[in-house]
Amino acid sequence: MEKYQIYNIKNVGENVTINGWVSRVRNLGGLVFIDLRNRCGIIQLVVKPDNKYYDLANSLKSEYVIKVSGVISERESKNSKLLTGDIEVNVDYLELVNTSKEIPFVISDDTTALEDTRLKYRYLDLRRESLRNNLVIRNNITFSIRKFLNNLDFLEIETPVLCKSTPEGARDYLVPSRINKGSFYALPQSPQLYKQLLMVGGMERYFQIAKCFRDEDLRSDRQPEFTQVDVEMSFVDEDMVMELGEKLVANVFKDVLNMDIKLPLMRMKYDDAMNNYGSDKPDLRFGMEIKDISSIFKNTEFSIFKNVLENNGMINAIVVNNASDKFSRKDIDKLTEFVKGFGAGGLAYLKFQEEISGSIVKVLSEEEIDNLKKELEISNNDLVFIISGNKKIVKPSLGALRCKLARDLDLINKDDYKLLWVTDFPSFEWSDEEQRFMACHHPFTSPKDEDVDKLLTDKEHCYSKAYDIVINGYEAGGGSIRIHDENVQKKMFEALELTEKDIEEKFGWFNEALKYGCPPHGGFALGLDRLTMLLAKTENIRDVIAFPKTNKATDMMCNCPSEVDDKQLEELGIKVNNE
Repeated sequence: MEKYQIYNIKNVGENVTINGWVSRVRNLGGLVFIDLRNRCGIIQLVVKPDNKYYDLANSLKSEYVIKVSGVISERESKNSKLLTGDIEVNVDYLELVNTSKEIPFVISDDTTALEDTRLKYRYLDLRRESLRNNLVIRNNITFSIRKFLNNLDFLEIETPVLCKSTPEGARDYLVPSRINKGSFYALPQSPQLYKQLLMVGGMERYFQIAKCFRDEDLRSDRQPEFTQVDVEMSFVDEDMVMELGEKLVANVFKDVLNMDIKLPLMRMKYDDAMNNYGSDKPDLRFGMEIKDISSIFKNTEFSIFKNVLENNGMINAIVVNNASDKFSRKDIDKLTEFVKGFGAGGLAYLKFQEEISGSIVKVLSEEEIDNLKKELEISNNDLVFIISGNKKIVKPSLGALRCKLARDLDLINKDDYKLLWVTDFPSFEWSDEEQRFMACHHPFTSPKDEDVDKLLTDKEHCYSKAYDIVINGYEAGGGSIRIHDENVQKKMFEALELTEKDIEEKFGWFNEALKYGCPPHGGFALGLDRLTMLLAKTENIRDVIAFPKTNKATDMMCNCPSEVDDKQLEELGIKVNNE
């Protein structure tokens, strides 16, 4: 079997045979023009009135499957938008292979069909050039990854899909066991424990392009089932893992986009990312950093700011350069509602034009305004947004506002890529729902050597050997150095308030493995779907998955999840409560 060939002007005079779908048919002055579509794109066919296949050509409809033969010739009226736009095929043989029902939407990249309709008929939607190209990019990424890691002697090893449910992280998808009634498998949220056991088993360099499952709320860049590139190594430290990870990503960019990524990537500590960008995945394609202006108001008479500082809160701001005249009061009211969605109590603003105006201008002193100008390096027509309150609200609120303003003001070069590592993540984060500290990543992440003794005494200031790779404001992947010392692992479980019974039931089998000469090890995982989304320059992860789910985790094409018959439930020993 030969490779696919895209014909061009160099092929004029060749006799070719082509299969595909009818994209459209036009009858112009007796000549029938057919746009034939297949994986190589669209090529124009010409059938003349004296051709014995003329009536058949005239009867073709959209999405009929045909086979044609003919001679390639140069087009008189060329189409620069098509790779084959300089040529056409003069048909001397035409065969109708199959017909098609009337399609529910026009197969075109500028289709106006609702996404739900396109997902219901996904097999038709996949015929669109943009989706086809996205899947080609996905294929090229996986090929690049496999080639890169194979050249470094990594072994591709599969791990189980039916595994044990463990605490921490998102909800598991559970699979009931027919043989062991009342017991359940869980689908893996990641191959985390298995890849660590492969290190115990002496594999030393492992990777896998693995299916993972998380029962969590969905959004445009998240699916209930997703694919990650899983990599684990023995006898490594943080620098060695990050060096490999960034070289792998740079290799993908070169292979897929022919783009050079400058290495080494910059590194930014988690605390700096949160303080300056309000996010642990900062988008560096534009400025507008968050500034802490609390000190300016240490003697303020403005009651709101005064109360915030007295209660150990903070006052932060972002400056939108040359934008005062671009936002009406109505626009700012919408932005206020936006930040309230992140917990902010309100959004103060100041416009620095010939006269200073804004929601709080009358309650600030001249000294405070002068200090703001100096501290924030204000220029004419700059707009300042201010949020005050608790740090956990102020930073994320301004971080989200910063990104929204960049999109609204078209400050982002969509052809630009900014990559970095975010490092030194906290080991724990407080959960209001659980009323306890939870693992920031997972309970097998190694704390910093200097913080091991803080695991039980100062959880809030305990940091880990964890790192995320961030691309254009998206977490494209991440990992950590793992705990290989049984005593440190026990201390981590204790810090997470897991009982001896919990530890034994959930992780006893894993703890046992740590007693048999576990090597130091670490790794990382890349989100294949998200990485493809970024390289394909789409903002919807469903655009890079062949058969995705909706935001309600449903498959509209297969109509699932769906009910099953009583016999299946009886075999599993399960009764369904529909209340």
